[in-house]
Amino acid sequence: MTSKKNDKYHLILQGALKVFAENGYHRSQVSKIAKAAGVADGTIYLYFKRKEDILIRLFQEKLGELVGKFHESVKGTTDAVEALRTVCSIHFSELESNPELAYVTQIELRQSDLELRKEIGNALKPYILLIENILEQGIQEQKFRSDLNVKLVRSLIFGAMDEAVTSWLISGRKYSLSDQTDDTLSFFLNGVSGGN
Repeated sequence: MTSKKNDKYHLILQGALKVFAENGYHRSQVSKIAKAAGVADGTIYLYFKRKEDILIRLFQEKLGELVGKFHESVKGTTDAVEALRTVCSIHFSELESNPELAYVTQIELRQSDLELRKEIGNALKPYILLIENILEQGIQEQKFRSDLNVKLVRSLIFGAMDEAVTSWLISGRKYSLSDQTDDTLSFFLNGVSGGN
């Protein structure tokens, strides 16, 4: 993709994020996305076959960026507890700083059809695997219980962070999501630590 095409592609994704957050995915029209992106309606179809493709790519791109930040931040970390704190902190701070993305990922994606949810599940896999790797590291470091059901606990951790973001949105963002990191981590650790 040339730079100009690449720019339009990203403008469309940003426009879609804004429109989906304001109107909801199902009530969003491609023409509104085009207007928000500053491109002609037909330009959308040069990059995406249908509206669902825009949502999938938006989620893949944004989640990919987030997973990249997670990996970069925990790379070389020799402490699973700190790695888990970092992931939780980034999860909360990134979504708090981008409420439109938080709304689309927390509210709109849950109302999508089965095909869309499968695509989103595929995009989430690297994040879930990162959490799994942190748990396995913690078990090796003897900071987490050796009898953890890692596959279940990784889902519980992701689910707890996910629900914290949803609750923050539903409350009207009346408190700092980032300030919930320590309490959330405390919850995780008291549930998984092998402490006395």
